[in-house]
Amino acid sequence: MIDSSPGPRGLMKRLREVMAETLGAQDRLDKIVRHIAANMIAEVCSVYVLRSDDVLELFATEGLNPQSVHEASLMVGQGLVGSIAANAKTLNLDDAQNHPAFRYLPETGEEIYNSFLGVPILRSGRALGVLVVQNQAKRIYRDDEVEALETTAMVLAELIAAGELEGLDKQGRGLDSSRALNLTGAALADGIGLGHVILHEPRVVVTNLFNENAEYETKRLAEALGQLRISIDGMMNNGNVPRVGEHREVLEAYRMFANDRGWVRRMEEQIQNGLTAEAAVEKVQSDNRARMMRQSDPFLRERLNDFDDLAYRLLRELVGRPHGPLTDQMDSDYIVVARNMGAAELLDYSGPNLRGLALEEGAPTSHVVIVARALGIPVVGQLSNVVSLADSDNAVIVDGEEGLVFLRPSEEVESAYGEKVQFRAKRREVYKQLKDLPATSKDGVDVSLLMNAGLLMDLPNIIPSGAAGIGLFRTELQFMVSSRFPRIGEQEELYRSVLDASDGLPVTFRTLDIGGDKVLPYLRAEQEENPALGWRAIRLALDRPGLLRTQLRALLRAAGGRELKVMIPMVTETREIFRVKEIIEREVALLKKFKHQVPDKLLIGAMIEVPSLLFQMDDLLRAVDFVSVGSNDLFQFVMASDRGNARIAKRFDPLNRGFLRVLRKIVVAADAHQKPLTLCGEIAGKPLSALALLGLGYRSISMAAAAIGPVKAMLLETDIAKLQTSLLEEIEKPYGGQTIREFLTDHAASQGIPY
Repeated sequence: MIDSSPGPRGLMKRLREVMAETLGAQDRLDKIVRHIAANMIAEVCSVYVLRSDDVLELFATEGLNPQSVHEASLMVGQGLVGSIAANAKTLNLDDAQNHPAFRYLPETGEEIYNSFLGVPILRSGRALGVLVVQNQAKRIYRDDEVEALETTAMVLAELIAAGELEGLDKQGRGLDSSRALNLTGAALADGIGLGHVILHEPRVVVTNLFNENAEYETKRLAEALGQLRISIDGMMNNGNVPRVGEHREVLEAYRMFANDRGWVRRMEEQIQNGLTAEAAVEKVQSDNRARMMRQSDPFLRERLNDFDDLAYRLLRELVGRPHGPLTDQMDSDYIVVARNMGAAELLDYSGPNLRGLALEEGAPTSHVVIVARALGIPVVGQLSNVVSLADSDNAVIVDGEEGLVFLRPSEEVESAYGEKVQFRAKRREVYKQLKDLPATSKDGVDVSLLMNAGLLMDLPNIIPSGAAGIGLFRTELQFMVSSRFPRIGEQEELYRSVLDASDGLPVTFRTLDIGGDKVLPYLRAEQEENPALGWRAIRLALDRPGLLRTQLRALLRAAGGRELKVMIPMVTETREIFRVKEIIEREVALLKKFKHQVPDKLLIGAMIEVPSLLFQMDDLLRAVDFVSVGSNDLFQFVMASDRGNARIAKRFDPLNRGFLRVLRKIVVAADAHQKPLTLCGEIAGKPLSALALLGLGYRSISMAAAAIGPVKAMLLETDIAKLQTSLLEEIEKPYGGQTIREFLTDHAASQGIPY
């Protein structure tokens, strides 16, 4: 006889007993659905399991036609069950058959049932199946019933994931683990890395699911949380972590999350429902992951990723496993393969042998990508199922230039990339030898080669790269890796560190360029249909003057007694410059009033990114001390081409005649007003496109530190006068003949210019 003691704890007791019995997996599953139906007073309980072909197969039922087991099935996204699997979201209905997603399966005999409660069977945030209860009477299931079913689904997830169910391959087992695979993702950080796979799987396998003593498990959880908080404090006090900057900001966020009462309360509730401390952490972690996968807001996803990382660390505390990867895995070159990572976890993979990251998720604005890029680690993201496809110690290649990952590459591919890496290393040695040479063309034209920066970790690259200064310091990165608005003192300390590290070389600070795809978690904004054209950069800053004033005050104080160059992004109208100038003048007066030292020289500039400025050039150039072209945004706005859209991102060439004519127009206007002009953007960092800029008349360009060597090598072999004469004629020719890219390639080849 089945004990039908009500409530989650009674159900957990029955399930614990069933799991302890010596039964086959199918028999165990059949018995579990009977217990669930009895406990919840449900007339139907069914389990649908997701197969590797994205089909949800009915694997067990109590109440439906038993002949439909292993016969009834739905595709993911099809019917109520398929919708739950697709969205990883619970569905609670009192009249299921009138729901628009309902699909009738005649072989099951379910037409007489109205009430429907379905929960996803989740493991690591991924749906492995769906658990359903049904009743004839119309009713909405209570919250405690929903909670009990979701908890039960976790138990089923372990049974399914163990691969014991007959006729169902373990997730990923059907893949040939010896086959070479070429995966295409998104190039998030430049570079090429070869090594073996280290799987960064942010979970510990939980085998002990049911508790015997809730009070004891709650105490274990509290002790583990205490150790977790101590370990985070220890990381913050580590001498290798800078006292200010991105690492400390990330760890501050972790410390805040580790003390989040809501997170702790949800885990304690799961213990009261009958789970062990480990299982409670796993349950809450899986729920968070499921929510994360439904979020489009990049910073909300980042916050959930931080909780995911904390749960991983907490599980390790509970089971007594050390944090971080096994050190013997890091003795040779390796690539970390992960669904996603918290930026702080990158501290666990320190050392010279980390060659790259391959992520199932990841975006250019992800904290881990920002930090990896600053450290010079190639990253490829948005790689579907890469964690399932990779095995530990597999050979792997990450190509951060093209967004490619080669798992278990053939000897030919490995050899080709090995040669490519050696060639890049040799070229870097050549470029190092050029760093002290003046950036002067073959015909004696001086060009200022500047570097882009945004993090403290970028600063040591100034001298080794041979940069003439920092042409673009992206101040928003400090804000993006922080869980709160950086205090004025923290901002001032960062800006002073930048000026100190530049050792007298010029630095151009761009004010906050947030909004669009750069969303701050503590500065909420409504979702916009066209965020790149919306409330961002100076538009946002002028609507939030306190934000702008705080940053400008920090910059003015940091540059006391020195030169300060401030650049305003996303300027659309010249009057925006005047409004910023008014704010700066008030801040300077305030600092002087309270006897603070102010900059000896203050220069205000604008970024030319919005096409409307092309028709205000005279007004603009009279209003500013310098201008910089933001070629990335200007190109996408001129060409109406979203650079984040994979379908059209490479449709238009920045070296086409139309865009080069726009860039030339800016040079002519700046020369007429005798105002300094710099170009910042991707085209500045590639020798062939930088060659075009020289021919158009640009004499100051800013790029990633690693690009300065290749561009300087091109510059030293270029006769700019000869190039300019022919290029300016070429861009005025009508379309239809040779492209500008072809023209530049031919010119470089004929003149012996490396490109």
